[in-house]
Amino acid sequence: MSIKRGTLLSLALLTLALLLVACGGTPESTELNLLCVPQEEWCEGMKQEFEAEFGITVNYVRMSTGEALARLEAERDNPQFDIMWGGPIDTYISGKQKGLFEQYESPNAKNLLNQELYRDADNYWSGIYVGSLGFATNTDWLAANPGVEAPTSWADLLKPEFKGQIMVAHPSTSGTSYTAMATVLQIMGEEAGWDYLQKYAGQVLQFTKSGAAPAKFVGAGEAAVGIVFSHDIVAQIEAGLPLKLTFPSEGTGYEVGGVAIVKGAKHLDAAQKWYDWALTPEAQALGPKYKAYQAPTVGGVDLAYPELLDVNLINYDFQWAGDNKEANVDRFSNEIQGADNLKE
Repeated sequence: MSIKRGTLLSLALLTLALLLVACGGTPESTELNLLCVPQEEWCEGMKQEFEAEFGITVNYVRMSTGEALARLEAERDNPQFDIMWGGPIDTYISGKQKGLFEQYESPNAKNLLNQELYRDADNYWSGIYVGSLGFATNTDWLAANPGVEAPTSWADLLKPEFKGQIMVAHPSTSGTSYTAMATVLQIMGEEAGWDYLQKYAGQVLQFTKSGAAPAKFVGAGEAAVGIVFSHDIVAQIEAGLPLKLTFPSEGTGYEVGGVAIVKGAKHLDAAQKWYDWALTPEAQALGPKYKAYQAPTVGGVDLAYPELLDVNLINYDFQWAGDNKEANVDRFSNEIQGADNLKE
């Protein structure tokens, strides 16, 4: 009696699987499902770099921070992603509270320059980059409006000349915009801060879904001023758009971008490899190659634009921002501006 080749192959694979189980091992993952928050070019670039180094296929979806957290929450009983990479850590603090992430103590966490700021005390997330908020003003618009200067304070955004000339993302979908909102509340206090945000929303031409998008739209002449992380403004300036970068004199907020493994990740070993790799100088040095100019969180990496952190940074309270994120976003959406018809 002959045995078909396919049957022999199946028996061999079954034997191998049984041997792995008997030895306490499991086959290594050959793919990784990545939820990626930074700009598309950086996501695609890091996918290719990781695949080349580890031989693991990366399937990624790019989403804004708020969308990403909502997706993880909706899929918590059947997670479709293994790891989330990028976006401000106040979102990761919120996700930790909701039970959306796995604890993981990476051996490369020792590389982090600030163990208190860049690392969760319970090892649910780590910081992978740092970036400051700034204002992007269209220089062609300034030339067409003599006597008007680019804003250099939060107060300037309320000037009559900027009525209907501001673009910013909505805090329900964008970590960038939530950082701006939390910055205002921390600088001005709750009562004055919410009063300011009401007036500020009245100056906005249109809210966008993505935090980086206003720099592109303002550069194209669709509005005069955008509120964006400064590294995203630099990227558009380098792309040739007519933008001027300024910072608020009262102080500006900043982000620490995070990484965390999704609770119930189906490819846990691959997610751990990405996490470990993200905390190496080699991986963090790749940013400028893909037009991402955030500062690194580990040593051994040269800053592409050190002046972006040489500004008046506030003592941004990430824990407060994370603890109060859902309540703050709900209040903004319900009392000031809903999230309908966001520009993409």
